[in-house]
Amino acid sequence: MLLPYLPTSPFFWLLLACVLVQLVYAAYFFWPFARRPVEAASNELGPDSEPVSIVVCARNELDNLRNLLPLLLKQDYPAPFEIVLIDDRSHDDTYLYAQQLAQYYPEKFRLVTVDRTPDGFAPKKYALTLGIKAARFPRLLFTDADCIPATNQWLRLMQRGFAQKNGADLVLGFSAYTEAPGFLNQLIRYETLLTAAQYLSFAWRGWPYMGVGRNLAYTRACFNATKGFASHIRQLSGDDDLLVQDAVHQHQRVAVVAEPSAHTFSEPAATWPAWWRQKRRHLSAGRAYRLGDRLRIGTFVFANMLFYLATVLLLISPNNWVPLAVVWVLRTLFVSAVYARVGRRLHQPVSVGLLPVLDAVYFFQYLALGISLFLNRTLRWK
Repeated sequence: MLLPYLPTSPFFWLLLACVLVQLVYAAYFFWPFARRPVEAASNELGPDSEPVSIVVCARNELDNLRNLLPLLLKQDYPAPFEIVLIDDRSHDDTYLYAQQLAQYYPEKFRLVTVDRTPDGFAPKKYALTLGIKAARFPRLLFTDADCIPATNQWLRLMQRGFAQKNGADLVLGFSAYTEAPGFLNQLIRYETLLTAAQYLSFAWRGWPYMGVGRNLAYTRACFNATKGFASHIRQLSGDDDLLVQDAVHQHQRVAVVAEPSAHTFSEPAATWPAWWRQKRRHLSAGRAYRLGDRLRIGTFVFANMLFYLATVLLLISPNNWVPLAVVWVLRTLFVSAVYARVGRRLHQPVSVGLLPVLDAVYFFQYLALGISLFLNRTLRWK
């Protein structure tokens, strides 16, 4: 009686292999990370006695800076800290606004102006290099002009990351996107959550490979150990993930801070073309990752893409519908439970009912982005 329901296609066994890979990643990386204690629960992570330089690079971001800089000045941090604002060739009133802040807060505010970028250099990396050189303190905390910290404890909690691992050199934080109506926003926030599940859990397991410049901290000694951005100064992207790659290569110690009060928030892309351009720029740095990191990330992404491609092929034959449905239901339930738990850990709610659709769209979009980068590698900075 069961013979009519036995799978008759080799694609079914490919589907099972892909599900097994996904379950291994979920069980070894994502689920344990989601269950880890909240960092702020420990009383052994202080004291907060080291001065910090908060570095922000901006180009024509006046409206965003008016939101961000007052929140940075209000950070609850007992040790001295300064804000290093890099005005990267702005032609709005960023410079005038920064000058006013420098007059009101001479001990807290430092302005670095970039008039031009040398030929062939990545603009943001060149600007950040100048800002780091101007910073007074050895600990550096980075965010973008279009971000805001989740709370006034952001600085304190991110700096406590340096107390991990008997003295970390680099601290990875999480940067979320704000919630808004529409499917695109749901997809952007899902992609951000899934990316964070990978790079934060991999780092927690001892295999750090990237960070996001919207919420990243490292020491000046770490920056010097990597020779700054020298290995990729001409590559448009990678001021965050490729620096992490170089830091790990130089045996710098990496810590993770996933406490929700230490998050930052950004406004997501409002249109599909804007998000497409943003993702192309982000993914372009992946070619420079170490082989081991590319294999770990690629195995997970490839297994998910093959899962959906095998599903499409199996739908052609009615003989495979019953076993396909069973595998789909079991896989969806498990993956949904894991991703929902990661979402709760990071205070990023996941629409479980919409998750199968988001997951499928995301990985087909990932495939399209990969093909796009292979056919056309031209990128532009804003």
